[in-house]
Amino acid sequence: MGTESSLKPNTALAGVHGVQMVPHSPFALEEIKQHGDLHQPRHESFPVGTRHQLIVQRVWQQRPGCLRPIRCCLHGDSTVAETIANVITSLPFIALGLQAPRKNLHCKLYANSLIGVGIASTLYHSSRGKVRRYLRWADYTMIATATVCLSRALRNENPKLLMAASAVLLPIQPLMVSAVHTGIMEVAFAKRAIQDPELRMAHNVHKMSSLLGGALFIADDVFPETPFLHAGWHLAAAVGVSTCNKLLE
Repeated sequence: MGTESSLKPNTALAGVHGVQMVPHSPFALEEIKQHGDLHQPRHESFPVGTRHQLIVQRVWQQRPGCLRPIRCCLHGDSTVAETIANVITSLPFIALGLQAPRKNLHCKLYANSLIGVGIASTLYHSSRGKVRRYLRWADYTMIATATVCLSRALRNENPKLLMAASAVLLPIQPLMVSAVHTGIMEVAFAKRAIQDPELRMAHNVHKMSSLLGGALFIADDVFPETPFLHAGWHLAAAVGVSTCNKLLE
């Protein structure tokens, strides 16, 4: 049987259920000379630099989730009233930053980061269009920065490796950084409240506001069409932040 006839699809299987005829074999064809020499299939070659770029790109695409940028959630602010509420409830963070203690460098950095949280949140909620995605990222990043500055202001003995990792992951996974340093702050607050009875009332208010803020944050993500949930989270978070300032006095 000739070579041309061997490459034609077999018409006897045409129309059989579950069989799909492919005009070309998925395998590489091998070329046979008249003398019977067998030539290996020819593969497309790439320059060395291009192959290295492809390897790096493949490794980068398969990186773990903790090294992937956040996917910003852009729902909310669907009405003018909701936008106004979100902007107004962002302003208390600026006021808290102006009133926060500034007795040393770490406290000053934390106070300024609170101001940055209020500004970033205000800009995000008042924005529209493509820039909104970048301002959402800036909002998340400023919140994470504030938590890092707060834990640093409360605990000078934070491991250097933790702070270095937080700085690297801050623009990539700000929510994870916020969770870690918020946990550090909660532990420090609880220990101080046990030692100092005057902080127990502030700590109780902080616990209630944190639980309410967490519930509103989750509800805002689960029920994105419900208005004013995000504004409620702003207020609960502002109350929690105001109690944290008691730790720095």
